[in-house]
Amino acid sequence: MVSETVPMSEPVLVTCDGSVMTVTLNRPDRRNPLSLEMITALRRAISDADAVVIIIAATGPAFSAGHDLREMSSRDPEFYTELFDACGDLMLAIHRLPQPVIACVQGIATAAGCQLAAACDLAIASDTARFATPGVRVGLFCTTPMVEVARSVGRKRAMQMLLTGEPVDAQTAAAWGLVNEVVPADQLVERTRQLAAQIATASPLVLATGKRAFHDTLDGQLTDAYDHAGTVMAASAAADDAHEGFAAFLDKRTPIWTTKVAPDRAGYYGRTR
Repeated sequence: MVSETVPMSEPVLVTCDGSVMTVTLNRPDRRNPLSLEMITALRRAISDADAVVIIIAATGPAFSAGHDLREMSSRDPEFYTELFDACGDLMLAIHRLPQPVIACVQGIATAAGCQLAAACDLAIASDTARFATPGVRVGLFCTTPMVEVARSVGRKRAMQMLLTGEPVDAQTAAAWGLVNEVVPADQLVERTRQLAAQIATASPLVLATGKRAFHDTLDGQLTDAYDHAGTVMAASAAADDAHEGFAAFLDKRTPIWTTKVAPDRAGYYGRTR
């Protein structure tokens, strides 16, 4: 069953279809800028999500053109601190969510828009999408987008994007690891939903545990990563959903998961920013 969306005047639209929630940036006339209003609305929507998988999409020809330069023009330092802190908190929230988050990128994703796509766990792009960190061209190096982009594409490629501001096409973004797949524009929504539905068949607890372990071990020392991963695996193997999964596999039937949301959702990483 598909829920009704919020009014079209809202900065984001929220639609739920079974276990998948789609949050859609809804300022197409402005190329969906990550204004303070948009960041706040997006953060609220994903934080309130009662779904197994979240899709972040956008209306209009652009995914997101980044921060709103009109909003940023001639403001006091306190505003800039508030804006960039809120943006950083949003990106961290995406990492800390128990749900996998998929970016559905149909058009240009620049600066903080590129950062948003890179922060998501997965990204599917239209073959007409482009990605850029062009802050250097307007006198503001894309320092915060750099955090996510460099973790996706590596140092040399990230520096190329950051120092030149030149956009890369979707195929290059896929080759560099910024997106998972590139599909024709008319297949983008269908493919993204298909991927989300496939992931949503898994236990929500297993997805949450795996996502947390992925981020906890990715940047650590190899021995520490194995120690932590082994601890997580042992605890997970003792959980009810694991026993159900084992039994279902042996019985050649579909598993019935009993855990609907991660029990540690509120304090997902055990720390706050």
